[in-house]
Amino acid sequence: MKAVRYLLIAVIALILLAVVAVAVAMAVINPNDYKPQIEQAVEKQTNLDLVLEGDIGWSFIPLGLELNNVQANLEGNRFVALEQMVAQLDFWSLISMSPQVDTFVLSGLEANLEVNEQGQGNWTRIMPEPAESDAEGESQTAQAELEQQPEPAGEETGGEPLNFNVDNVEISNAQVHYTDKSTGQSVTLENFNVNASQITLGSEFPLDISFRVETAKPQFEVDGSISARLAANEALNDFAVSGLKAVFDMNGEPFGGKSVTAELTGSAQANLENETATLSEFTASFANLSMTTDLDVKGFGDKPALSGSINVEEFSLKDLLNQLGQPAVPTSDPDVLNALAFSTKVGGEPGKVALSDLTLILDDTTFAGTGSYNLTNSAIVFNLQGDKLNADRYLPPKSEDDAKAGESDAESEDQTASAKAAQSAPESDLLPLETLRTLLLDIDFGLAELIVSNLTINEIKASTTAKDGLIKVDEFSGKLYEGSFGANVSLDARSDNPKWKIGSDVKNVQTLPLLTDLAEVDMLSGGANLKVNVTTTGNRVSVLREKADGQISFNLAEGQFRNMNLTRMACQGIAIANQEDLSTTDWGTTTPFNDMRGTLDINGNILKNTDLVAALAGMKLEGDGTIDLKQTTLDYEAGLRIVGEIHRDEACRVTEYVENVVIPVECRGNFSEDPAGLCSFDGSRFRDTLKTIASNAAKAKAREEVDRATDKAEKKIQEKLEEELGDKLKGLFK
Repeated sequence: MKAVRYLLIAVIALILLAVVAVAVAMAVINPNDYKPQIEQAVEKQTNLDLVLEGDIGWSFIPLGLELNNVQANLEGNRFVALEQMVAQLDFWSLISMSPQVDTFVLSGLEANLEVNEQGQGNWTRIMPEPAESDAEGESQTAQAELEQQPEPAGEETGGEPLNFNVDNVEISNAQVHYTDKSTGQSVTLENFNVNASQITLGSEFPLDISFRVETAKPQFEVDGSISARLAANEALNDFAVSGLKAVFDMNGEPFGGKSVTAELTGSAQANLENETATLSEFTASFANLSMTTDLDVKGFGDKPALSGSINVEEFSLKDLLNQLGQPAVPTSDPDVLNALAFSTKVGGEPGKVALSDLTLILDDTTFAGTGSYNLTNSAIVFNLQGDKLNADRYLPPKSEDDAKAGESDAESEDQTASAKAAQSAPESDLLPLETLRTLLLDIDFGLAELIVSNLTINEIKASTTAKDGLIKVDEFSGKLYEGSFGANVSLDARSDNPKWKIGSDVKNVQTLPLLTDLAEVDMLSGGANLKVNVTTTGNRVSVLREKADGQISFNLAEGQFRNMNLTRMACQGIAIANQEDLSTTDWGTTTPFNDMRGTLDINGNILKNTDLVAALAGMKLEGDGTIDLKQTTLDYEAGLRIVGEIHRDEACRVTEYVENVVIPVECRGNFSEDPAGLCSFDGSRFRDTLKTIASNAAKAKAREEVDRATDKAEKKIQEKLEEELGDKLKGLFK
């Protein structure tokens, strides 16, 4: 026991002797005497020119070092400068093997980072380039050291958790200047301040940070401040942030010179060992946009599991754009885009983000449904159902020039020139094919009522799928003006020349309100039935039109031609044939028909019809012609075949001369300009009709003469027979 006691006394004596020796050295040795040697050592080992202008001081209790006015120059330019650095370590904490930093102060740090025109940073030139032989020797030595390193010990042999304490950390007025001469970009971090105290692992401690950042391209400034309470365990695998409040005041070119404020508040926690993270009452705001969330994450790998909720409070998009200094979205209704909101619950199995109780509000329209996103294959699944949406309210308003009835010649010329320039501009691709090939979608969409282009569509249903570049609209249906429609579209984007297939079936849609609401055209009424089958290829609108191929079959039941009277046109031709004048003045403005049907063969921009048939009162409309969609022109020749009495006007009486003849009608012109004035009596083809009437008259006259001769001959024969027969009878009775 005495030996142990003497050994302990000896150890303590040695420690005390070492402490006394260090204390004597610090009291006797002046570190400022060694500044030239320190400067020369740095210059010898690096390309830096070290200048120690201020004093160097140290202390024993607490054990500390203080530097003042230090500067390092690189190639004649200031690289790093420091006004003051103080580092003090509690000496007795070293003795107890529990190091505790008493104070760390860093003041006036300045660093200048620069990239030259060749893209090389000045910090890469701090160390001198080694000679080739030296570099090879260092490489071989490093490789040998790696080979000689022992295998890492297992987790069970790991070291004890770090017991680390810092009483006070203070960084003030630090700044970093970054300049890239190859791009012209420059970034400045200045007024960087950090304050933290009582930093102890396993306990919370306060942290305050403030800074200012400025960029040149674009011109942008941020003044930021962050305050929070932080905590980390001794194993450094569990971290927590509470009482977070971060404020960022931004301005510059991205915001049109205006100032915008962003804020973050809430709490967060992460455990690296368990791979879990939590956001609690976390709020992010940007101008008038605010989002709150509570979110739990389990697993930091490829398949994390999420649960929680996200809520974006109601905000005005117009106000947001105004605060961001951005131009407003032009809309025909100034009251839209003033109430937007979003909320959803987040969940799902690992690797999938599932949204439930999803609600999206757009002014007075509400969408509700579910959705999911697969993190493994980026598959998107959505089911959204909405109530009412008036899309016309969100369209750009009509310009004043469009509203005016007339324009000056100069304005017309300018508009014509602009239109020609737009037509001559190179046409861009319609769809991003590479993006379409990566889509994996399954989307169902419904809307109770949609108003678009002044059309009202009810009970809309749409179903879309996409996989490996094959996109299908399996269903697009709804109810429209007392009828219904259904359509399906497939797009094969697997090649650079995508293939389209379009099918549609329209049943009993009333054309009069449809055309009136759509284009303010009231030239046709009736229940429309259409069947469309079209195929085409290409990725530009002009190519799609040129390559279109297919057929449209149609029929209209119990309808009317409006703003045109085909009966009057037929009567004009009949009156000419009868060599009389029409006495009727009130003809009306419509032509009713029982049924009109036909087919349109699609060949590029040209639609051709050869079997148009319509049943009218006393007439049968027949016709054929073409429609040029590119030129928006119509070239149609129709005929009104007289099959019965068509009007009470005496001059329009149907005689045997005109029965079954055709009164020609032509429809030609631009249907986008004056639809009502397209059709008129075709006088050039009426000459052929007159020939038919003359032929009928000649045939009728010939028949009359034959009939008269026949009657006369029959009468004479009858008389002769009666006379001869009478004489014979008389002789017989005698």
